[in-house]
Amino acid sequence: MKSILIKIAKVTVPLSVGIYLLWFFFHQMEEEQLKEFYNAIYTANYWWIILSLVLSYIAFVIRAERWKLTLEPIGYPTKFKNRYHSLMVGYIINLTIPRAGEASRSVMLLRSENVPFAKSFGTIISERIVDMVFLGSIVVTTYFLNIGNFELILESIQSTFGLQKDSSFRLYLYLVFGIFTLILLLLFFFVPKFKEKMTQFITGLFSGIFSIFKMRQFGLYFFYSILIWGLYILYFYVCFLSIPETTTISFNTVLLAFIAGSVGIVFTNGGIGAFPLLIGIVIGIVEKDTITNAQAIGNALGMIIWSFQTLLVILLGVISLFILTKSYGKASSGPIIE
Repeated sequence: MKSILIKIAKVTVPLSVGIYLLWFFFHQMEEEQLKEFYNAIYTANYWWIILSLVLSYIAFVIRAERWKLTLEPIGYPTKFKNRYHSLMVGYIINLTIPRAGEASRSVMLLRSENVPFAKSFGTIISERIVDMVFLGSIVVTTYFLNIGNFELILESIQSTFGLQKDSSFRLYLYLVFGIFTLILLLLFFFVPKFKEKMTQFITGLFSGIFSIFKMRQFGLYFFYSILIWGLYILYFYVCFLSIPETTTISFNTVLLAFIAGSVGIVFTNGGIGAFPLLIGIVIGIVEKDTITNAQAIGNALGMIIWSFQTLLVILLGVISLFILTKSYGKASSGPIIE
């Protein structure tokens, strides 16, 4: 019963936060701003948005191809279609349960290619580490290009969401983490079956994580990573060309909005509420002297980007889920070689 409640909470709590932020997103705008918001949405040039979706799709394809490079060194050549469909199922799961998509990717690859869960999950962790390095590099670069604006945006976000430093909350998190760790250690040392399963899982996990150091084509992996993040920024940038008021916005501001949007995606399920709100805050602060009703225009742009990207992920994810479930029975008992 308790585990069921925890699973329900994992879905409902972030979703509830997202729905609240979506309500707050519209509630914060005055009547004049709402008019500007809807007008920007109605008059936007959606051919640029379609181009952004094509660029996103190419990034998904390259990400699925990059995954192959870490699976092969640990002895699991896999078919592109199964890697791609597993990836897209993971994305759609992330829309309902934040960060659960990574585990779903491994489950889908296990069912379609018989790659052990722990090993494929380890390769995903190494992939996430590489992605964090790239995102971190973008954040650092953007910070030095926009030091003044960066501080203003952080203050505005803190004020908007009511974020304050709470040492007691931090202490509570440390306490929960400590108790959880203690329970795992007790189970590991005093329950033999648990120890055996955990040992197997950890061994497979680290095998997947360190697969990145076994690659013969590390240069290609790095090249794919540059392409992926380049496409992410490019798809985001071309959306700015869809609204006349944002076509002349500097690339530095685009990077600031890109980082804010990335934070929004982590903050709630697929960025619901948070993504357009944060982009509106960025444009509202940085472009307040150059764009009339800058925040309303930023809100419109953020809503357009979030809505179409979410619809794309849902469409591709549902298609991939349908295709993968059809192929479960065709999986062999060992690694599948193309």
